[in-house]
Amino acid sequence: MKKDKCSASSLKNFRAKVWRHYRLRKRDLPWRHTKNPYHILVSEIMLQQTQVDRVIPKFQQFLLTFPTLKALAAAPFSDVLEQWQGLGYNRRAKYLKLAAEYAIKNHRGRLPETEVELKKLPGIGPYTAAAIAAFAFNQPTVLIETNIRTVFLHEFFSNETDVPDSTILPIIAATVSRRRAGEWYQALMDFGAHLKKTHGNANRRSLHYTKQSSFTGSNRQLRGQIVRELTLTSSISLPALKRLTNNDRRLVKILGQLEREGFILKAGNSISLAL
Repeated sequence: MKKDKCSASSLKNFRAKVWRHYRLRKRDLPWRHTKNPYHILVSEIMLQQTQVDRVIPKFQQFLLTFPTLKALAAAPFSDVLEQWQGLGYNRRAKYLKLAAEYAIKNHRGRLPETEVELKKLPGIGPYTAAAIAAFAFNQPTVLIETNIRTVFLHEFFSNETDVPDSTILPIIAATVSRRRAGEWYQALMDFGAHLKKTHGNANRRSLHYTKQSSFTGSNRQLRGQIVRELTLTSSISLPALKRLTNNDRRLVKILGQLEREGFILKAGNSISLAL
């Protein structure tokens, strides 16, 4: 990257370019119509590794079923998993409920406002903590995800490969809006989504890029099949589950994983969701 790319005038022009695109083409997404920290938390957890179009109806239905942190914390885990079906990565549902329980117990039913405190919630990593702080509390945090990374790779590292996030983050910090932090990151995400459609996926030039493995036939698919089946029935026998999964040789191992992770309970040959 050339030094003049990060000059004051270059950064000013870059901000203007992103804001201009946002004014003309910003996406109308339901979680952008609220500053409710709980709603932002739900959207951020759902959007991890799941496409926006799939998240929108699930987000709306989830909040109808569990309208508050208190409602989510008090709900049976099986009910939460039932609402989560179709999003995949069921661990996220578990951590979302645990985060709600933690907030009820330790923060008087509210989400904390700082990144440091947010990262203490179960399942909340650096990105999610920074995103909640920005979108719910308008704090000028420094955050990076796939669309944001796309923008900075395209604009500042156009001819480079194996670019680490550690090189990008200082430029993100230098460009974030102090007054409109949440909206600035929305603008970056929208511009990044646009660039992917028009210029391809610049993330392939990131040092951290990994191609996602196929879902078909994967352990994730089998785990999801087991959990989905258990949301439809109070319990199921091991022989019946073997028949449903065509005697998959991985079944016993994956059931052991699900039990250790607190997803299921086993009593003899009977298997049920943990409450």
